[in-house]
Amino acid sequence: MTTAPSLHWLPETEDWRPQLSALRAMPPSLESWNTAIALANTRLDFVRTNALDAAVRELFGDTPPDGLAAKPVRLAVLGSSTLAHLHAGLRVAALRRGIPLVTYENEYGQYRGELLDAASGLHAFRPSAVLFAFDCHHLAAGLHAGMSAAGAEAALERVREEMLLCWRAAREAFRCPVLQQTALPALPELIGGNEHRLAGSRAGCIARINAMLPSLADAEGVDLVRLDARAARDGIAAWHDAVLWARAKQEVAVAAGPVYGELAIRPIAARQGRSAKALVLDLDNTIWGGVIGDDGLEGIVLGQGSALGEGFLAVQRYALEQSRRGVILAVCSKNDEANAAEAFDRHPEMLLRRDHVASFVLNWNDKAANLRIVAEELNIGLDALVFVDDNPFERTLVRRELPMVLVPEVPADPALVPQALADAGYFEAVAITEDDRRRSQQYQGNRARAALAASATDMQGYLRSLEMQLLWRRFDRVGLPRIVQLINKTNQFNLTTRRYTAEEALAVIGDARALGLQLRLLDRFGDNGVIAVVIGRLDDDGDLQIDTWLMSCRVLGREVEAATLNLLAAQACALGARRLVGEYRQTPKNGMVRDHYARLGFVALTETTSVLELERFAPLANCIETREG
Repeated sequence: MTTAPSLHWLPETEDWRPQLSALRAMPPSLESWNTAIALANTRLDFVRTNALDAAVRELFGDTPPDGLAAKPVRLAVLGSSTLAHLHAGLRVAALRRGIPLVTYENEYGQYRGELLDAASGLHAFRPSAVLFAFDCHHLAAGLHAGMSAAGAEAALERVREEMLLCWRAAREAFRCPVLQQTALPALPELIGGNEHRLAGSRAGCIARINAMLPSLADAEGVDLVRLDARAARDGIAAWHDAVLWARAKQEVAVAAGPVYGELAIRPIAARQGRSAKALVLDLDNTIWGGVIGDDGLEGIVLGQGSALGEGFLAVQRYALEQSRRGVILAVCSKNDEANAAEAFDRHPEMLLRRDHVASFVLNWNDKAANLRIVAEELNIGLDALVFVDDNPFERTLVRRELPMVLVPEVPADPALVPQALADAGYFEAVAITEDDRRRSQQYQGNRARAALAASATDMQGYLRSLEMQLLWRRFDRVGLPRIVQLINKTNQFNLTTRRYTAEEALAVIGDARALGLQLRLLDRFGDNGVIAVVIGRLDDDGDLQIDTWLMSCRVLGREVEAATLNLLAAQACALGARRLVGEYRQTPKNGMVRDHYARLGFVALTETTSVLELERFAPLANCIETREG
């Protein structure tokens, strides 16, 4: 019997049905929305996914509850086969992340016509994201085993041109993220292991299309949904049922719907800044075997020569690789700090060392309380933490006390843990910037800055000693990935929390009445990377409306706000502005900037709007050298 793809990293719950019944009895509200999110974060199969989706739709329809900060997503799923059975999995995967999702599907086989017809239902729907879901039969249409190599190449070129036409039409019409699923390798081979030598083989050409897609998608800024990679692990029979294809033209098996939803929603959530930022690790029996306080340095199980020890090495290697691509590492463990430090400093098989870890919280307090300390030290939200612990009791405690923290169910054998974390998709990203790769170094610099601050006798002396330089540039294509990333993941120091797609940010570059600034902070301890973004637009009255002002919390308290205002005022004057008009839009997370404009000398016009007369503005004193670069 084929095993369906499963959400194996989510916890089981025995009383799921009574909880669903309780949800159905609740009125539509933030409370019932959060209850639905909690139910979505359990190990759902296709039946439970459909039941939860039906309950949420009965409660809310297409309208999210009042007071919800999350930006709704309108997803158009455009394909060549039957896709209706996948919508519940998409909506519940979005719900799992707190995102309200409304879906649309083209009339059967009419994706191209609806895309190109401005009067179609698709255009009336006005999607904020588009997912192209072409089945392998459709992509391989026209190919046959008797084809010449030239004929097969011409057929593949037609597939390439069709995809480019669709992607570009969607982007031009809707200015939104575009996703493309890779093809399921569901067609039978004709000659076996060397199928690529048969030019017109439909199975071989599907493999070639999948191999072509990454570079094509990169060139067009399209995000991939890698069905082929997941099917390679689960087995194609888990993802495709030839009988269902014959009867209903459903390429993706019904039982795979919940995991399909996960794979498709992850890049959309990543573009909203909803990927986790930190991997927090327990120690004993999580990254090494045994209890270091009892077994000593020589007694823990780690390293070559032991299957179990190599499994723990695999966990450390996964964590280290995540650190190298920008995920922050932290430790949260019930342990004596001196004992734990000895393993990091002295054990010859340890891959993780002290300088890889941005926050060490080791004591005998409960782990929920300690995770709060980790989040505070890293200056990120609790919902940005992934906590890995081998102990089911600790996992359950943290889920109960801190439901916003991501706590995966992990296998008992450590060798299986890395793949479990990868399957969970917590760290999904659509782009990796140089700032991401330097993040570990940046946190090391933060520790050095904190040590210097602790020894300084006065704040101004400390700030001067940092030798800070604020380098600014107008928006450009080179910096676009980091700009979009920062806009979509910064929540605390963010005056309006408006989100921008890459296309919308790109439009700022070409707008003569718009001002887009990206700011990078350097100091004696290193490069903090791009830490602030400001977007303003000049209106007909001579007011520069500040649409977006955000900053990384890592640089709070260093007078960056004052230096940024000085720069903004000068650039606004160069555009011909008479005033700066700032808006504060309150969200559950940005209370820290409620008085931002008042502190900088703006005068309140309304409860949410403040103004600064540029003619009367005198640059604010600060300890930062600001220059273009």
